[in-house]
Amino acid sequence: MKTRNSSYKFFSACNWIFMIGIFLIMLLPYLHVLAKALNDGNDTLLGGLSFWPRKFTWVNFSVLLKDESMIRAFVLSVIRVVLGTLLCVAVQFASAYVLSKRTLPGGKYLMLFLAIPMFFSGGLIPTYILFVNLKLINNFWVYIIPMVCSYYNVLVLRSYIVSSVPESLSEAAYLDGAGELKTMWKIVFPLSKPVIATVALWIAVGHWNDWNSTLMYVTKPDLYTLQYKLMQLIKESERIQSLVQDAAMSGSTEANLNIQATPDSLISAQVIVTTLPIIMVYPFIQKYFMKGITLGAVK
Repeated sequence: MKTRNSSYKFFSACNWIFMIGIFLIMLLPYLHVLAKALNDGNDTLLGGLSFWPRKFTWVNFSVLLKDESMIRAFVLSVIRVVLGTLLCVAVQFASAYVLSKRTLPGGKYLMLFLAIPMFFSGGLIPTYILFVNLKLINNFWVYIIPMVCSYYNVLVLRSYIVSSVPESLSEAAYLDGAGELKTMWKIVFPLSKPVIATVALWIAVGHWNDWNSTLMYVTKPDLYTLQYKLMQLIKESERIQSLVQDAAMSGSTEANLNIQATPDSLISAQVIVTTLPIIMVYPFIQKYFMKGITLGAVK
C-alpha cells in the first residue's frame, strides 16, 4: 500500500512539473511579445529576450488606434466573427439534426455524398471563377458564405446528437404535438450546448484568424480584415528592416534615425490586439469545450 502511495505521489509530482513546463512554454513567448508591445521601439531594436518592458510606453498602441484603417479592420473582423459564427452554427446544427434521423430516406448515401468534398476539391481557379459568377469578389459575404457549412463540424454535431440525445425525448415531443423545428429548438438544441459551444469556438477562431480570403478575393481596402492588416504590417516590417540594413552597410546616417514606433514593436502591439478577444472569450466556454469534445467520444 505504501509503495502504491509513493508511486502515485511520484507520478503526481512529475505530472505537475510537466504541466508547469508546458504552461511556461506557452506563456513566455506571449509575455515576450507583450513586453515588446509596451516597450520603446528604439530599445526593441537592440534585441534581447525580455519578459518585461525595459522602457515602458503606450506609443505602439496609440499609433495603431490612430490608424483609421486598423480600427475599421477590427470592427469588420468582429462583425465577421459574430455573423459568421451565428450563421454557421445554425446551418451546421440543422444539417446535423436532419442527418441524425434514422428515418431519413437515403441518409447513408447522402452522408457519403457529402463526405466526398472533404477529400477532393476543385482547386483555387474553379473556386475563384465560381465566386466571380456569384458576385462575391470584393463583397463582404465572401467571408461568410464559403464557410457556412463544414461537413466535419456537421459530423461532430451529428455524432453528439446520436450518442447523447435519447430518441425517446423526440418521440415524446412528437406525441405532444411538436413539429421538427420545435423539437430541434426546444429539445435537442438545449441538450447539445456543450458540442455547440465547441464547434462555435472552432468557427469563431477560424473566422478571426483567416486572412487568405482577403488576399485572394478582396482588393478593396475597406474590406480588409485585421489579420490581413497584420500580414501587411509584417511584410512592411521585413522591407523596412532590409532597407535599414542596407543603409547601415553603406554608412548612411538614415539608419540612425530616432523612430518612436518601429515595425517590430507595432507588430507586437497588433498581435496583442488580435489575440486578446480570443483569450477573453475562451475561459467562459472552456468547460463546454472540454465536455463537448470528450462526452461524444466516450459514448
